[in-house]
Amino acid sequence: MGIARTEMKNFTYTGLPARVLFGSNTTKRLPHEIAALGVSKALVLCTPSRKETASELVELMGDASAGVFSGATMHTPIEVTQSAMRMYSQTGADGVVSFGGGSAIGLGKAIALRTGSPQLALPTSYAGSEMTPIVGQTESGQKMTLRDLDALPETVIYDVNYTLELPLRMTVASAMNAMAHAVEALYSAHGNPLLSMMAHEGFTSIFSSLPKLLSKPTDPDARTDALYGAWICGMCLGSGGVALHHKLCHILGGSFDLPHAETHAIVLPHALAYNAPAISNVISDLRKATGSISPTDALYNLVRHAGLPTALEDLGMPEDGIARAVEITLEQSFANPRELERSALVTLLDNAWHGRRPAG
Repeated sequence: MGIARTEMKNFTYTGLPARVLFGSNTTKRLPHEIAALGVSKALVLCTPSRKETASELVELMGDASAGVFSGATMHTPIEVTQSAMRMYSQTGADGVVSFGGGSAIGLGKAIALRTGSPQLALPTSYAGSEMTPIVGQTESGQKMTLRDLDALPETVIYDVNYTLELPLRMTVASAMNAMAHAVEALYSAHGNPLLSMMAHEGFTSIFSSLPKLLSKPTDPDARTDALYGAWICGMCLGSGGVALHHKLCHILGGSFDLPHAETHAIVLPHALAYNAPAISNVISDLRKATGSISPTDALYNLVRHAGLPTALEDLGMPEDGIARAVEITLEQSFANPRELERSALVTLLDNAWHGRRPAG
């Protein structure tokens, strides 16, 4: 997955500012990092399942805590953001600590964008949202995204300990989400040699860790490699761009309320297969990285071996939603290496809905 000399041409690379602490037991630095941001009272954001652990963060923060809002949910519905904003205002908070996966971190971004408040993210999955200025919001059944540097967390604490007990199915689903960031960075319209190097490092670090985690889910070295890779893949998403895969996942998630990570896991092999005819150099690199003649099959098999759903039908998407998703996709404007073709998109989503192997 090296960089061919023919790709070395004029390019623009924008590095995004963030302070990152990486390792094990790094959460103990939380009070110091909150103070360094100039925050006097931070509201901790999490999903309901993380409320108990979030309370431990409140205890660690002491007087610097404004309490816990535990209503974060996937796709950042506008109603949830409004509820969190009320608590933020009522508690006198002047900063947020987003604790969890993409749902909590997405909510933190939404609050920061509205208030200008500093953010500290403490990720517990491989989603990578903490490394991007991308904000998603769902309203009236549609998920919209925008890029705004004011939404980028100032500080990120990666603590491998929080990932040790991540259920295996969620581990692989979240890892597929992360690897999708790297895959699309390899053929992004904003691609450049530095981005390609990061994508290679992030993808291979995660992909090589997953067989180890499938046999020993609590392996600390494999967990470290996976979280490290997810960090880099998140940087790829933040500094690069997205194409068909991410657009489809946002459409499917927002329109049919499908779980974010599992949707990525199902769609990635199919979206990669769709674009394959236009990205032969990327496919060649991915063959080396996966050790497979067919990278799409390698990714599809990974999902199956982890016991994850391979069909959108299993996530609750109605079959008649295929036509609706295609229409929304064609209505949007975004860069993609292969032209968007209605019949081919229908085939892609029909295969994904039934859980078939990717076409081609």
